[in-house]
Amino acid sequence: MKRRSNINAAVPIQAARQHAKSFFKYAMKTFFYFFAMLLFSFCAKAQENNPFITGFEKSLASKILGEQRTAWIHIPTSNGGTGNTGKGRYPVIYLLDGDANFNDMVSMTEFMSNAGLCPPMIVVGILHPARMKDLTFGTDKEMPGITGNGEKFMLYVENELMPFIESNYPTASFKIFIGHSVGGLTVVNTLINHPDLFNAYISLDGALWWNDQQIVKEAKTVLSNRNYKGKTLFIALANRMEKGMDTLKVQKDTTEGTELIRSNLDFIKDISKNKTNQLRFRHAYYENDDHSSVRLIGEYDALRFIFDYYKLKIYNSELDNPNFKMDSLLVTHYNNVSEQIGYPVKPAESLVNGLAYYMLRQKQFIKAEALFKLNITNYPESANCYDGMGDLYLAKGEKIKAIESFKKTLSLKLIPETKQKLEALLMDNK
Repeated sequence: MKRRSNINAAVPIQAARQHAKSFFKYAMKTFFYFFAMLLFSFCAKAQENNPFITGFEKSLASKILGEQRTAWIHIPTSNGGTGNTGKGRYPVIYLLDGDANFNDMVSMTEFMSNAGLCPPMIVVGILHPARMKDLTFGTDKEMPGITGNGEKFMLYVENELMPFIESNYPTASFKIFIGHSVGGLTVVNTLINHPDLFNAYISLDGALWWNDQQIVKEAKTVLSNRNYKGKTLFIALANRMEKGMDTLKVQKDTTEGTELIRSNLDFIKDISKNKTNQLRFRHAYYENDDHSSVRLIGEYDALRFIFDYYKLKIYNSELDNPNFKMDSLLVTHYNNVSEQIGYPVKPAESLVNGLAYYMLRQKQFIKAEALFKLNITNYPESANCYDGMGDLYLAKGEKIKAIESFKKTLSLKLIPETKQKLEALLMDNK
């Protein structure tokens, strides 16, 4: 019988070393690319040691409601987290049941914006002294002790809260409305009856059963006659059904326990019948989540859907190719983002700066220069942009141009490191 050879033992030591060396280089290169892509995501910027600030509370005297109302407000950490510092303009999320949902939403938007999945956003958590009064409309025969005041509450949101936020904080024009349970009812009611208030609507297991599915019945006519171009709706559905029931069987059920999911499924059917109204719509059924747990996963998936155009994709082949026009990719991508979101969005200074320095280290000077110039065009008052251009000229041996760039940097801001570089160059030129 022929003895099977021991392949590992037959490998020469030198070849094994070479193999290990190649593997190490490959692993390091893969790690570097992974690190680079993290660095270049939209908001992967130097945080300047800013502390994470969840938010602060504001009290408003409402003439419409005749009482003091409270809101919790989060300003993006990238803006300092405290107020209108002029560092940018941000979309606004108006979040119902703010006392229960605010911290989760703030953490989520900060995470997603740092990962380049959505823009940094202001979060306004609305608190409710009597949530059923705020978030329902009229009466429901099953709950005769409750009279909803939802239309009056939405007048407060439209005419008092939103103007206050827009006049005091760095808001952009894009607005999102989020509600869970009866908050989801309010979101859908607003989409049907006041669609111009927000750009995007998120209903999380909305209580569309209220008042014998009144809003579902109203929607049948509205959805077929109104144009919803530029509006987005996301609906999340939880699994509250008995064992053996599914989303098909439940539609034939008549028990009280399935009213919520049945009313949502009826509404979804009507949306599907009226695709010509141009409403951008998606729904998701979460089989493994209940009414409480669906909120968090639903919010995340909804924001991913709303901003599915936002993430910038850069491939390793594009980083390596000296002829690939990285600046053109950025301009094209953010022109598309601006068109989709409805206001001008520029690539973050830190993103372009990181890409430019990567190209500089790879000695891809043409790509680096184009990126530094793009930053200067977008942020002409930023000292850091001119400092980067000075470093490029220094690497190319163009000392006169480097001196000019460093002088421009220092005319905008005193950066000790830049001052040292300039003094060294001036000494060399004596």
